[in-house]
Amino acid sequence: MAPNAVSSVLYPLAALAEIAGCFAIWAWWRGASAWWMLPGMASLALFAWLLAQVEAGFAGRAYAAYGGVYIAASLLWMWGAEGQRPDLWDLAGAALCLAGAGIILAAPRGA
Repeated sequence: MAPNAVSSVLYPLAALAEIAGCFAIWAWWRGASAWWMLPGMASLALFAWLLAQVEAGFAGRAYAAYGGVYIAASLLWMWGAEGQRPDLWDLAGAALCLAGAGIILAAPRGA
C-alpha cells in the first residue's frame, strides 16, 4: 500500500483511539468510575502506536497533517457519541482543515 493510502487508514484509526481515550478520562474526571481509566490509557497507547506508523520524513509533518483529521473526527465523535450534530460552521472548518492536511501530505517535495 502506498504511504498516503496507509496514512488515510492510520490517521482516522489514530483519531478514534485518541478521542476515545481522552473521552474516558474526561468521563472519569466528571464522576464516572475510575475503571474508565483502564480503557482510556490503553486507547491512548494505541493512538500513539498508530500515529508512529505513519510514513513521514518528519514527525512534526505527520502530526500537523493528523491535526486536520483529528478536528474532523472530533466533530464526528460529537455527533455520534454525544448526540450534538455539527453545524455548517463546524463542517466548513473541518473541510478547511482536511484540505490543509491533504496539502501537507500530498505536496511534492524533493529528496
